[in-house]
Amino acid sequence: MSQDVKPENFSKHFSNDSFWSKLKKFGKKAGVSVVYVALLLFYTLQKPTTPVWAKTVIISVLGYFILPVDLFPDLLPAGYTDDMSGLFGALVTVAMFIDDEVKYKAKERVRIWFGDQAVSETETVDDKMNKKVNQEDKEKDED
Repeated sequence: MSQDVKPENFSKHFSNDSFWSKLKKFGKKAGVSVVYVALLLFYTLQKPTTPVWAKTVIISVLGYFILPVDLFPDLLPAGYTDDMSGLFGALVTVAMFIDDEVKYKAKERVRIWFGDQAVSETETVDDKMNKKVNQEDKEKDED
């Protein structure tokens, strides 16, 4: 992997202002799932109990999400595919720090931006995250 695409290089693109600006500008186009995962990560980042290593993962992937130029430009029809892959990978990595308060905050923001009906779409993300975490826990128990 070249030095220019290392995850830590994306962290310099992250700031609270740039995160909210990206979501406000492209949130509807990105869709509920992408926005919800980004919000889960953002609110997990804000928790003082989230360890530094997890915050580093989150800042790196949110920096990539915010980055205006990426693998698949966000303005293309499949433009958020790479963002979602990175976001979901980070989500699974830090899932043990995502609690009910984080989920509540993210769902409330989804409700405000997309309406009440959109909250049901967040359950799909929660189910996938829980299945992945349970699978990893099972694999650890088998080792």
